[in-house]
Amino acid sequence: MIDVQVKPLASIPEIGRKRRNSVSALHDAASEPSNSAVALWYDTRALSRHEADRRAALIAAFAASGFNGVLLHPDNWHEFLRTFDADVLRILDVEAQSDWDSAQALCTEFVAAGGGAPCIASADGAVLALAREAGWRTCMRKHVDDAATLGESYEEGVDHDVVMVSFKDPTNIPLELVIAELHGTDVQLIKEVGTDVDDAIIALGVLELGSDGVIAAFDDPAQFEAFRMRLLSVGTPTLQIQAGTVVGTRHLGLGYRACIDTTHMFEPDEGLLVGSTSTGGVLCCPEVFHLPYMELRPFRINAAAVHSYVFHANERTNYISELKAGSQVTAVNAAGRCRQVYVGRIKTEIRPLLLIEVRFDGGELVNIVMQDDWHVRIFSAEAKPRHITELCPGDRVLGFTSRPGRHVGVQVDEHIIEC
Repeated sequence: MIDVQVKPLASIPEIGRKRRNSVSALHDAASEPSNSAVALWYDTRALSRHEADRRAALIAAFAASGFNGVLLHPDNWHEFLRTFDADVLRILDVEAQSDWDSAQALCTEFVAAGGGAPCIASADGAVLALAREAGWRTCMRKHVDDAATLGESYEEGVDHDVVMVSFKDPTNIPLELVIAELHGTDVQLIKEVGTDVDDAIIALGVLELGSDGVIAAFDDPAQFEAFRMRLLSVGTPTLQIQAGTVVGTRHLGLGYRACIDTTHMFEPDEGLLVGSTSTGGVLCCPEVFHLPYMELRPFRINAAAVHSYVFHANERTNYISELKAGSQVTAVNAAGRCRQVYVGRIKTEIRPLLLIEVRFDGGELVNIVMQDDWHVRIFSAEAKPRHITELCPGDRVLGFTSRPGRHVGVQVDEHIIEC
Protein backbone atom coordinates (compact mmCIF):
# COMPACT_ATOMS: atom_id res chain seq x y z
CA MET A 1 0.00 0.00 0.00
CA ILE A 2 1.03 3.63 -0.42
CA ASP A 3 2.67 5.06 2.68
CA VAL A 4 1.77 8.74 2.52
CA GLN A 5 3.71 10.96 4.89
CA VAL A 6 2.03 14.33 4.55
CA LYS A 7 4.11 17.29 5.63
CA PRO A 8 2.31 20.29 7.18
CA LEU A 9 1.57 22.88 4.54
CA ALA A 10 3.40 25.59 6.41
CA SER A 11 4.49 26.69 9.86
CA ILE A 12 5.67 29.93 11.39
CA PRO A 13 9.19 30.62 10.15
CA GLU A 14 11.99 30.66 12.65
CA ILE A 15 13.89 33.91 12.25
CA GLY A 16 17.60 33.19 12.17
CA ARG A 17 17.22 29.78 10.53
CA LYS A 18 17.71 29.72 6.78
CA ARG A 19 15.27 27.53 4.90
CA ARG A 20 17.24 25.01 2.88
CA ASN A 21 14.45 23.58 0.77
CA SER A 22 12.05 24.70 -1.86
CA VAL A 23 8.59 23.71 -2.93
CA SER A 24 9.96 23.74 -6.44
CA ALA A 25 9.34 20.67 -8.56
CA LEU A 26 13.09 20.21 -8.43
CA HIS A 27 13.10 19.56 -4.72
CA ASP A 28 11.33 17.21 -2.36
CA ALA A 29 10.05 19.22 0.56
CA ALA A 30 9.08 16.12 2.50
CA SER A 31 12.67 14.91 2.67
CA GLU A 32 14.10 18.11 4.13
CA PRO A 33 14.76 18.86 7.82
CA SER A 34 11.66 19.45 9.88
CA ASN A 35 12.80 22.91 11.00
CA SER A 36 12.46 24.14 7.42
CA ALA A 37 9.36 26.21 6.79
CA VAL A 38 7.73 28.27 4.08
CA ALA A 39 6.69 31.76 5.21
CA LEU A 40 3.22 32.51 3.85
CA TRP A 41 2.31 36.07 4.76
CA TYR A 42 -0.74 38.17 3.98
CA ASP A 43 -0.92 41.93 3.48
CA THR A 44 -3.95 43.11 5.45
CA ARG A 45 -4.25 46.21 3.28
CA ALA A 46 -6.53 44.05 1.13
CA LEU A 47 -8.83 43.45 4.12
CA SER A 48 -9.28 47.16 4.75
CA ARG A 49 -10.97 47.59 1.37
CA HIS A 50 -13.88 45.25 2.14
CA GLU A 51 -17.02 45.14 4.24
CA ALA A 52 -17.34 42.90 7.30
CA ASP A 53 -18.76 39.81 5.53
CA ARG A 54 -16.08 39.86 2.87
CA ARG A 55 -13.39 40.37 5.51
CA ALA A 56 -14.64 37.38 7.46
CA ALA A 57 -14.52 35.21 4.33
CA LEU A 58 -10.96 36.32 3.55
CA ILE A 59 -9.80 35.69 7.11
CA ALA A 60 -11.34 32.20 7.04
CA ALA A 61 -9.62 31.49 3.71
CA PHE A 62 -6.34 32.77 5.19
CA ALA A 63 -6.57 30.29 8.06
CA ALA A 64 -7.64 27.38 5.85
CA SER A 65 -4.77 27.93 3.43
CA GLY A 66 -1.93 27.59 5.93
CA PHE A 67 -0.84 31.23 5.96
CA ASN A 68 1.25 32.07 8.99
CA GLY A 69 2.00 35.78 9.01
CA VAL A 70 0.14 39.08 8.56
CA LEU A 71 1.48 42.49 7.57
CA LEU A 72 -0.31 45.23 9.49
CA HIS A 73 -0.30 48.95 8.65
CA PRO A 74 -0.61 52.09 10.80
CA ASP A 75 -4.23 52.59 9.73
CA ASN A 76 -5.29 49.05 10.70
CA TRP A 77 -2.92 48.04 13.53
CA HIS A 78 -5.55 48.31 16.23
CA GLU A 79 -8.29 46.76 14.08
CA PHE A 80 -6.45 43.60 13.03
CA LEU A 81 -3.66 43.01 15.56
CA ARG A 82 -5.82 40.64 17.62
CA THR A 83 -7.98 39.32 14.79
CA PHE A 84 -5.76 36.37 13.88
CA ASP A 85 -4.82 33.23 15.81
CA ALA A 86 -2.06 33.46 18.39
CA ASP A 87 0.38 31.39 16.32
CA VAL A 88 0.24 33.83 13.39
CA LEU A 89 3.28 36.10 13.18
CA ARG A 90 2.45 39.81 13.25
CA ILE A 91 4.61 42.08 11.09
CA LEU A 92 4.02 45.78 11.75
CA ASP A 93 4.75 48.02 8.77
CA VAL A 94 6.12 51.28 10.19
CA GLU A 95 6.12 53.67 7.28
CA ALA A 96 7.74 56.69 8.95
CA GLN A 97 9.63 57.62 12.10
CA SER A 98 6.55 59.50 13.27
CA ASP A 99 4.78 56.13 13.62
CA TRP A 100 7.55 54.51 15.65
CA ASP A 101 6.40 55.45 19.16
CA SER A 102 2.91 54.10 18.49
CA ALA A 103 4.30 50.89 17.02
CA GLN A 104 6.69 50.40 19.93
CA ALA A 105 3.90 50.86 22.48
CA LEU A 106 1.57 48.53 20.60
CA CYS A 107 4.20 45.78 20.35
CA THR A 108 5.06 46.06 24.02
CA GLU A 109 1.39 45.91 25.01
CA PHE A 110 0.75 42.92 22.74
CA VAL A 111 3.67 40.93 24.17
CA ALA A 112 2.70 41.84 27.74
CA ALA A 113 -0.77 40.42 27.05
CA GLY A 114 0.75 37.08 26.05
CA GLY A 115 1.13 37.57 22.31
CA GLY A 116 4.18 36.56 20.33
CA ALA A 117 6.81 39.17 19.58
CA PRO A 118 5.94 41.02 16.37
CA CYS A 119 8.45 41.87 13.67
CA ILE A 120 8.98 45.48 12.57
CA ALA A 121 8.95 46.09 8.82
CA SER A 122 9.94 49.32 7.11
CA ALA A 123 11.56 50.79 4.03
CA ASP A 124 13.02 53.51 6.27
CA GLY A 125 16.49 52.65 7.55
CA ALA A 126 16.11 54.98 10.53
CA VAL A 127 12.98 53.14 11.68
CA LEU A 128 14.73 49.79 11.37
CA ALA A 129 17.68 51.11 13.39
CA LEU A 130 15.30 52.16 16.18
CA ALA A 131 13.61 48.76 16.11
CA ARG A 132 16.90 46.88 16.29
CA GLU A 133 18.10 49.09 19.13
CA ALA A 134 14.87 48.30 21.00
CA GLY A 135 15.41 44.56 20.50
CA TRP A 136 12.70 43.82 17.93
CA ARG A 137 13.16 41.62 14.89
CA THR A 138 13.39 43.65 11.72
CA CYS A 139 12.19 43.25 8.13
CA MET A 140 13.69 45.56 5.51
CA ARG A 141 11.29 46.41 2.68
CA LYS A 142 12.84 47.19 -0.69
CA HIS A 143 11.32 47.93 -4.09
CA VAL A 144 13.79 46.90 -6.78
CA ASP A 145 13.59 48.94 -9.97
CA ASP A 146 17.24 49.27 -11.03
CA ALA A 147 20.73 47.94 -10.37
CA ALA A 148 21.27 50.24 -7.39
CA THR A 149 18.16 49.12 -5.50
CA LEU A 150 18.93 45.52 -6.40
CA GLY A 151 22.31 45.80 -4.70
CA GLU A 152 20.81 47.54 -1.68
CA SER A 153 18.32 44.70 -1.22
CA TYR A 154 21.04 42.27 -0.19
CA GLU A 155 23.89 44.59 0.87
CA GLU A 156 21.68 46.32 3.44
CA GLY A 157 19.30 43.42 3.89
CA VAL A 158 21.98 41.17 5.34
CA ASP A 159 21.78 43.23 8.55
CA HIS A 160 18.15 42.29 9.15
CA ASP A 161 16.16 39.18 10.00
CA VAL A 162 13.95 39.46 6.92
CA VAL A 163 14.15 41.14 3.52
CA MET A 164 10.80 41.78 1.82
CA VAL A 165 11.25 42.62 -1.86
CA SER A 166 9.00 43.78 -4.66
CA PHE A 167 10.07 44.18 -8.27
CA LYS A 168 9.21 46.67 -10.99
CA ASP A 169 9.63 44.29 -13.91
CA PRO A 170 8.02 40.85 -14.50
CA THR A 171 11.29 38.92 -14.67
CA ASN A 172 12.72 36.47 -12.15
CA ILE A 173 16.36 37.38 -12.80
CA PRO A 174 16.57 40.04 -10.03
CA LEU A 175 15.00 37.58 -7.57
CA GLU A 176 17.53 34.94 -8.61
CA LEU A 177 20.36 37.37 -7.85
CA VAL A 178 18.98 38.23 -4.41
CA ILE A 179 18.50 34.53 -3.61
CA ALA A 180 22.09 33.81 -4.64
CA GLU A 181 23.46 36.62 -2.46
CA LEU A 182 21.41 35.78 0.64
CA HIS A 183 21.38 32.00 0.38
CA GLY A 184 24.39 31.48 2.64
CA THR A 185 23.02 33.79 5.34
CA ASP A 186 20.36 33.54 8.03
CA VAL A 187 18.28 36.26 6.38
CA GLN A 188 14.77 35.27 5.38
CA LEU A 189 13.76 36.41 1.88
CA ILE A 190 10.10 37.22 1.21
CA LYS A 191 8.75 38.27 -2.19
CA GLU A 192 5.68 40.45 -2.62
CA VAL A 193 3.36 38.80 -5.15
CA GLY A 194 0.15 40.81 -4.90
CA THR A 195 -2.80 38.73 -6.12
CA ASP A 196 -0.80 36.64 -8.62
CA VAL A 197 -1.05 32.95 -7.64
CA ASP A 198 1.31 31.85 -10.41
CA ASP A 199 3.95 34.36 -9.33
CA ALA A 200 3.71 33.11 -5.75
CA ILE A 201 4.36 29.50 -6.75
CA ILE A 202 7.17 30.44 -9.12
CA ALA A 203 8.83 32.62 -6.48
CA LEU A 204 9.00 29.66 -4.11
CA GLY A 205 10.91 27.62 -6.70
CA VAL A 206 13.20 30.10 -8.47
CA LEU A 207 16.83 29.00 -8.85
CA GLU A 208 15.90 25.55 -7.48
CA LEU A 209 15.90 27.17 -4.01
CA GLY A 210 13.10 29.69 -4.07
CA SER A 211 12.46 32.62 -1.79
CA ASP A 212 11.89 31.68 1.84
CA GLY A 213 8.33 32.82 1.49
CA VAL A 214 5.86 35.14 -0.17
CA ILE A 215 3.53 37.88 0.94
CA ALA A 216 0.24 37.96 -0.94
CA ALA A 217 -2.57 40.50 -1.11
CA PHE A 218 -5.38 38.20 -2.21
CA ASP A 219 -8.77 39.90 -2.24
CA ASP A 220 -10.86 36.85 -3.15
CA PRO A 221 -11.18 33.65 -1.07
CA ALA A 222 -10.87 31.67 -4.32
CA GLN A 223 -7.32 32.97 -4.72
CA PHE A 224 -6.36 31.49 -1.35
CA GLU A 225 -7.81 28.14 -2.38
CA ALA A 226 -6.09 28.21 -5.77
CA PHE A 227 -2.77 28.93 -4.07
CA ARG A 228 -3.31 26.18 -1.51
CA MET A 229 -4.01 23.61 -4.20
CA ARG A 230 -1.01 24.68 -6.27
CA LEU A 231 1.23 24.50 -3.21
CA LEU A 232 -0.03 21.04 -2.33
CA SER A 233 0.60 19.86 -5.88
CA VAL A 234 4.31 20.65 -5.63
CA GLY A 235 4.80 19.52 -2.04
CA THR A 236 4.33 15.83 -2.69
CA PRO A 237 4.26 13.02 -0.13
CA THR A 238 6.50 9.97 -0.29
CA LEU A 239 5.73 6.52 -1.64
CA GLN A 240 6.69 3.20 -0.10
CA ILE A 241 8.89 1.52 -2.68
CA GLN A 242 9.16 -2.27 -2.28
CA ALA A 243 11.16 -5.10 -3.79
CA GLY A 244 9.14 -7.72 -5.64
CA THR A 245 10.05 -11.00 -7.29
CA VAL A 246 9.81 -11.58 -11.02
CA VAL A 247 7.39 -14.45 -11.64
CA GLY A 248 7.95 -14.65 -15.36
CA THR A 249 8.07 -12.85 -18.70
CA ARG A 250 6.29 -13.51 -22.01
CA HIS A 251 6.75 -12.18 -25.55
CA LEU A 252 3.49 -10.68 -26.83
CA GLY A 253 4.23 -9.48 -30.33
CA LEU A 254 3.45 -6.03 -31.72
CA GLY A 255 1.51 -3.31 -29.95
CA TYR A 256 1.55 0.39 -29.12
CA ARG A 257 4.00 1.55 -26.51
CA ALA A 258 4.77 5.10 -25.38
CA CYS A 259 7.88 6.96 -24.28
CA ILE A 260 7.21 9.70 -21.74
CA ASP A 261 9.50 12.64 -22.48
CA THR A 262 9.51 15.15 -19.62
CA THR A 263 10.75 18.69 -19.21
CA HIS A 264 13.09 17.54 -16.43
CA MET A 265 16.30 15.54 -16.12
CA PHE A 266 15.98 12.30 -14.15
CA GLU A 267 18.44 11.27 -11.45
CA PRO A 268 20.15 7.85 -11.77
CA ASP A 269 17.90 6.26 -9.10
CA GLU A 270 14.68 7.92 -10.23
CA GLY A 271 11.89 6.90 -12.57
CA LEU A 272 8.15 6.52 -13.02
CA LEU A 273 5.86 3.90 -11.49
CA VAL A 274 3.91 2.14 -14.23
CA GLY A 275 1.68 -0.94 -14.26
CA SER A 276 -1.18 -2.61 -16.10
CA THR A 277 -3.56 -2.67 -13.14
CA SER A 278 -4.42 -0.41 -10.23
CA THR A 279 -2.87 -2.97 -7.83
CA GLY A 280 0.56 -1.50 -8.42
CA GLY A 281 3.46 -0.96 -10.73
CA VAL A 282 7.15 -1.30 -11.45
CA LEU A 283 9.78 1.45 -11.19
CA CYS A 284 10.82 2.14 -14.79
CA CYS A 285 14.31 3.46 -15.55
CA PRO A 286 15.00 6.70 -17.36
CA GLU A 287 17.47 6.72 -20.23
CA VAL A 288 20.32 8.03 -18.08
CA PHE A 289 22.54 4.94 -18.30
CA HIS A 290 25.04 4.21 -21.05
CA LEU A 291 23.94 2.34 -24.14
CA PRO A 292 26.37 1.46 -26.92
CA TYR A 293 24.13 2.38 -29.85
CA MET A 294 22.47 5.68 -28.91
CA GLU A 295 22.94 8.94 -27.04
CA LEU A 296 21.49 9.36 -23.56
CA ARG A 297 18.04 10.88 -23.22
CA PRO A 298 17.88 11.67 -19.49
CA PHE A 299 14.46 13.30 -19.86
CA ARG A 300 12.84 10.08 -21.13
CA ILE A 301 11.16 7.02 -19.66
CA ASN A 302 10.52 4.25 -22.20
CA ALA A 303 7.45 3.47 -20.20
CA ALA A 304 5.00 0.83 -21.32
CA ALA A 305 2.05 -0.07 -23.51
CA VAL A 306 -0.59 2.61 -23.95
CA HIS A 307 -3.16 0.92 -21.69
CA SER A 308 -0.86 1.23 -18.66
CA TYR A 309 -1.40 3.27 -15.53
CA VAL A 310 1.15 5.89 -14.48
CA PHE A 311 0.92 6.25 -10.69
CA HIS A 312 0.98 9.58 -8.86
CA ALA A 313 1.86 10.30 -5.24
CA ASN A 314 -1.66 11.54 -4.49
CA GLU A 315 -3.18 8.08 -5.06
CA ARG A 316 -4.33 9.03 -8.54
CA THR A 317 -3.40 7.51 -11.87
CA ASN A 318 -3.38 8.39 -15.54
CA TYR A 319 -3.49 6.10 -18.50
CA ILE A 320 -0.41 6.68 -20.61
CA SER A 321 -2.77 7.37 -23.50
CA GLU A 322 -4.22 10.34 -21.57
CA LEU A 323 -0.90 12.09 -21.04
CA LYS A 324 0.12 14.98 -23.28
CA ALA A 325 2.37 18.04 -23.26
CA GLY A 326 1.81 19.90 -19.98
CA SER A 327 0.51 16.89 -18.02
CA GLN A 328 1.99 16.42 -14.57
CA VAL A 329 3.51 13.10 -13.47
CA THR A 330 5.27 11.96 -10.30
CA ALA A 331 8.94 11.08 -10.51
CA VAL A 332 9.99 8.82 -7.63
CA ASN A 333 13.36 7.50 -6.58
CA ALA A 334 14.35 4.20 -4.99
CA ALA A 335 13.88 5.64 -1.50
CA GLY A 336 10.34 6.83 -2.28
CA ARG A 337 11.19 10.51 -2.57
CA CYS A 338 8.81 12.18 -5.02
CA ARG A 339 8.77 15.29 -7.14
CA GLN A 340 6.32 16.58 -9.70
CA VAL A 341 7.56 16.85 -13.28
CA TYR A 342 5.86 17.84 -16.51
CA VAL A 343 5.38 16.00 -19.76
CA GLY A 344 6.89 17.64 -22.81
CA ARG A 345 5.91 14.97 -25.32
CA ILE A 346 4.41 11.49 -25.54
CA LYS A 347 6.02 9.40 -28.27
CA THR A 348 3.81 6.45 -29.25
CA GLU A 349 4.97 3.79 -31.72
CA ILE A 350 4.28 0.18 -32.66
CA ARG A 351 6.92 -2.07 -31.15
CA PRO A 352 7.31 -5.71 -30.01
CA LEU A 353 6.02 -6.04 -26.45
CA LEU A 354 7.06 -8.04 -23.39
CA LEU A 355 4.82 -8.93 -20.44
CA ILE A 356 6.58 -8.88 -17.04
CA GLU A 357 4.84 -10.25 -13.93
CA VAL A 358 6.06 -9.39 -10.43
CA ARG A 359 4.79 -10.65 -7.07
CA PHE A 360 5.39 -8.60 -3.94
CA ASP A 361 5.94 -9.89 -0.42
CA GLY A 362 2.33 -9.18 0.53
CA GLY A 363 1.14 -11.51 -2.22
CA GLU A 364 0.11 -8.78 -4.69
CA LEU A 365 0.70 -9.68 -8.32
CA VAL A 366 1.34 -6.80 -10.71
CA ASN A 367 2.36 -6.72 -14.33
CA ILE A 368 3.72 -4.32 -16.88
CA VAL A 369 3.86 -4.57 -20.66
CA MET A 370 6.97 -2.88 -22.06
CA GLN A 371 8.84 -2.66 -25.35
CA ASP A 372 10.53 -6.01 -25.93
CA ASP A 373 14.08 -4.76 -26.37
CA TRP A 374 17.39 -5.10 -24.54
CA HIS A 375 17.79 -1.32 -24.13
CA VAL A 376 14.61 -1.01 -22.03
CA ARG A 377 15.27 -1.28 -18.30
CA ILE A 378 13.65 -1.33 -14.88
CA PHE A 379 15.29 -1.02 -11.47
CA SER A 380 16.66 -4.00 -9.57
CA ALA A 381 16.15 -4.30 -5.81
CA GLU A 382 19.56 -2.61 -5.46
CA ALA A 383 18.33 0.34 -7.57
CA LYS A 384 20.51 -0.71 -10.50
CA PRO A 385 19.25 -0.82 -14.11
CA ARG A 386 18.16 -4.26 -15.34
CA HIS A 387 17.63 -5.00 -19.03
CA ILE A 388 14.11 -6.41 -19.21
CA THR A 389 15.07 -9.02 -21.83
CA GLU A 390 17.51 -10.52 -19.31
CA LEU A 391 15.00 -10.85 -16.45
CA CYS A 392 14.52 -14.33 -15.00
CA PRO A 393 12.05 -15.76 -12.48
CA GLY A 394 13.35 -15.01 -8.99
CA ASP A 395 14.99 -11.70 -9.89
CA ARG A 396 14.15 -8.91 -7.47
CA VAL A 397 12.98 -5.57 -8.84
CA LEU A 398 11.58 -2.33 -7.41
CA GLY A 399 7.94 -1.27 -7.51
CA PHE A 400 5.02 -0.62 -5.23
CA THR A 401 1.51 -1.80 -4.48
CA SER A 402 -1.73 0.07 -3.99
CA ARG A 403 -5.34 -0.63 -3.12
CA PRO A 404 -7.03 -1.61 -6.39
CA GLY A 405 -9.90 0.33 -7.87
CA ARG A 406 -9.81 3.52 -9.96
CA HIS A 407 -12.53 5.61 -11.57
CA VAL A 408 -11.24 8.24 -14.02
CA GLY A 409 -7.91 7.99 -12.23
CA VAL A 410 -9.28 8.52 -8.72
CA GLN A 411 -8.98 5.76 -6.12
CA VAL A 412 -12.39 4.34 -5.14
CA ASP A 413 -13.45 1.63 -2.72
CA GLU A 414 -15.13 -1.04 -4.81
CA HIS A 415 -14.98 -4.74 -5.52
CA ILE A 416 -12.78 -5.09 -8.56
CA ILE A 417 -10.92 -7.96 -10.19
CA GLU A 418 -8.05 -7.06 -12.52
CA CYS A 419 -5.78 -9.59 -14.18
